[in-house]
Amino acid sequence: MAFSADELRVLRRALAHALQTTPHPAPLGAPGPERSQDIQEYLRLAEAVDEAVREGGRLRAFLLADLARYRDALPGSATGYLAQLAEALSAGHVPGPDDLAALRSLTARPAGPAERERRGALLRHCEHLAEQSVRTRLRALPGGRSAARDGREPEPERKPEPERKPRPAPTPSKAPRRDRPIPTPGEVFPPRRRPAPPPESRTA
Repeated sequence: MAFSADELRVLRRALAHALQTTPHPAPLGAPGPERSQDIQEYLRLAEAVDEAVREGGRLRAFLLADLARYRDALPGSATGYLAQLAEALSAGHVPGPDDLAALRSLTARPAGPAERERRGALLRHCEHLAEQSVRTRLRALPGGRSAARDGREPEPERKPEPERKPRPAPTPSKAPRRDRPIPTPGEVFPPRRRPAPPPESRTA
């Protein structure tokens, strides 16, 4: 029995939930024999799930490395590349730009009707998977969910402009007081007095 990566994650969460919600039969909270047996079985199953996840990761890495070698040897390795790509897709591989470019190149090359139809169907399938992956990533972005529904790329999030504080009104200049009369130039700068002539000297 084989599980996908998503199914393994669900199974792991179910095991963790089962460990937390298993009733305690012992009155003082100490695990009884049935409780201990359940815990051991859950732990063994969790270890098996973890090992399956690790094995799946190793298998996927091996498939992708093999796929890259076949892709680099195109067009001579077209038959092996298509078979390796189909196996990688079944293991959860999302085709990237290199795979799409290779498939388009192979579809454009001359081949028999059946082989041309096979390559075209695989190309359409890979394009659909790549589009779904892009849409999933766009929905995860802020504001991307509504844009993804319309088939458009989400607009970048606009930062709110800082509030502009109103400038303080200029303080009115102090007006001159009108309770005192304005002095005249003559009062400010009085005329100079002429010096008095020296007294005449008297002759004896």
